[in-house]
Amino acid sequence: MAVFGDLNEAQIIGNITQDLEVRYTTGGSAVVNFSVATNRSYRKQGAEEWTEEVAFHNVVVWGNDAEYLSQRASKGTRIYVKGRLQTRSWDDQDGKKNYRTEIVADRVILLDRYERGSEQPGKGGEPREMAEDKSVKEDPKSGSQNQKPVSTDEIDPDDLPF
Repeated sequence: MAVFGDLNEAQIIGNITQDLEVRYTTGGSAVVNFSVATNRSYRKQGAEEWTEEVAFHNVVVWGNDAEYLSQRASKGTRIYVKGRLQTRSWDDQDGKKNYRTEIVADRVILLDRYERGSEQPGKGGEPREMAEDKSVKEDPKSGSQNQKPVSTDEIDPDDLPF
């Protein structure tokens, strides 16, 4: 009988809900905390109308990724986050115990290629982490992927069918 260890992993795709501000610990480590909104659409049994549900997730990014993210992303940027769940607790000024569950990211990918201050997709360059196979390109209008290899060779007029 196989014995499995514990698993603590979260993955989300959503939109950043506020502009990012990098902070630094007393030891000099960069950190950025922000929220990501994810949407879910579902239809209640017997209903014809769709119901929208929004969930907000707290995210923490450390180190060079925090600095990079704060320079490239802003409110509304579509993002993929993978990390582990962590719950912190603290006592406020009135002695009340507070809790916060957050995703401590170990991988972040900007999905829409926006750069802070740019209103158009593509102006910010390629995402920091892209698939190793560069032959898979995403159509920015439809979000679908083109599985055909991208060729950098010149087109030979003799290969054209007309």
